[in-house]
Amino acid sequence: MMINQTADNDVLDRLKTAQQKPLGDPRFRGLLGLEKSTFTESASATSGLTFYDLDLGAKFLYPVLTPLRNMIPRVSGKGGIQAAWRAITAINTSGLRFGVSSANRGGVLAVATQDYTATYKGIGIETSVDFEAQYAGQGFDDIRAIGAKTGLEALMLGEEAMILGGNGSSALGTTPTPTLSDVGTGGTLSANTAYSVICVALTHDGIMNATLTGGIQGQITRSNADGSSDTFGGGAAKKSNNAAITTANDGNATHSLKATVAAVTGALGYAWFWGAAGSEVLGAITTIDSLVITAAAAGTQTAASLGTSDNSQNALAFDGLIYQAAKSGSGATVYTMAPGSAGAGTPLTSDSAGGIVEIDAVLKTMWDTYRLSPDTIWVSSQEALNISKKIIAGSATAAQRFVFETAQDLVGGGIMVRTYLNRFSMQGGSVLDIKVHPNMPAGTLLMTTRMLPYPLAGVGNVMQIRTRQDYYQIEWPLRSRRYEYGIYADEVLQNYFPPSLAMITNIGNG
Repeated sequence: MMINQTADNDVLDRLKTAQQKPLGDPRFRGLLGLEKSTFTESASATSGLTFYDLDLGAKFLYPVLTPLRNMIPRVSGKGGIQAAWRAITAINTSGLRFGVSSANRGGVLAVATQDYTATYKGIGIETSVDFEAQYAGQGFDDIRAIGAKTGLEALMLGEEAMILGGNGSSALGTTPTPTLSDVGTGGTLSANTAYSVICVALTHDGIMNATLTGGIQGQITRSNADGSSDTFGGGAAKKSNNAAITTANDGNATHSLKATVAAVTGALGYAWFWGAAGSEVLGAITTIDSLVITAAAAGTQTAASLGTSDNSQNALAFDGLIYQAAKSGSGATVYTMAPGSAGAGTPLTSDSAGGIVEIDAVLKTMWDTYRLSPDTIWVSSQEALNISKKIIAGSATAAQRFVFETAQDLVGGGIMVRTYLNRFSMQGGSVLDIKVHPNMPAGTLLMTTRMLPYPLAGVGNVMQIRTRQDYYQIEWPLRSRRYEYGIYADEVLQNYFPPSLAMITNIGNG
């Protein structure tokens, strides 16, 4: 076979020339830019011939933290409008001596009994999915299933908050009038200027839903999915009378005001309004009963907008653990920290022996009065940190262990106190778990008991969720091009022995 070397070289030369001018043909010059490139990468993720790299299925990036709901047993009720039970709470209440003389009978025993009731309440939430949302989500996720899932999880989160701090029966009443004092330094308030201060005590529900920008909630009227409406209290007590003060006439614009109210039983926070008399504006929300006012109020809500009613109760809620403890006559141990210095309050106190003075005082009272020991302390992140610091720093014999990973030149640090030793129990010492609760506001801790140390008490669960109807879902009949779902339950938190609860409130940060 003969190879024409000249012809091959000619072909290669022509290819090289064509590659240098791939679109040099005059027929293509009228197509703008085509002589450079046919396709380029799109600058947008959703335009051009570009693959959209989207993971199928929605990601649910929100916490569903319901430790009390998960821990407390759920039992079925037996109809009626309330759970009711009777208890013998003490025996030999008259202090009889038990010696008897020959042939004679002994004295007659006296006992104390108490009736308890807990009214059932309905809880629920509604979700909906438009037809178009369902069409658009095909191939990505089941939008109707997501609607039901998020509704159930939202209901569980709301139920958890109610188990902890629902308040259907304990009115906070009228907030006490603040006590004010003028300080010539520490702030930016003008000299010789009149100020008026109003305070509003807040329940658990009130403080959890209060913000400086959004304000606090007095009476709430909620529009429902069926066109009806419900009106209930948003967790704010009746506002205090205003307290008036005029800063000293010293010519300085560096004044501040110290404000304190008498702590309100059941209050987990306080909203403060100040300014000219009649025009007081929300300026701070605290978890203790005092503050230092250093500047003009930064919020927009006025005290006048709250009206003159006590809106601390929510008639649609059952009483949670906090208000079962705080309720008058409950028998629970409630320890309120002293006011301390304005704005700082009184923090928990180390006993310099690995304990906390106030926690020990509560545990001792529970033992001395009821011969029982709680098993869990529920705290906020603030109190968890403060308890750890005080126990470690205040103990002369605190044991600390640091782990050195020499292979990686790493040092592990950080200490967290997770349990607390109760020295007042039949066992000679029992251990309480310390748990951070997502709905516990700073300044408060709650102790709960899961088992009574009483033989043959007849109480399997000290506390339980008693349901007339546990969780159920309704897909409502269509009334528009929208799928509508209701997720509901009908229940009450039943605590057979409220004295098994204890609470410390008005705790300063530190």
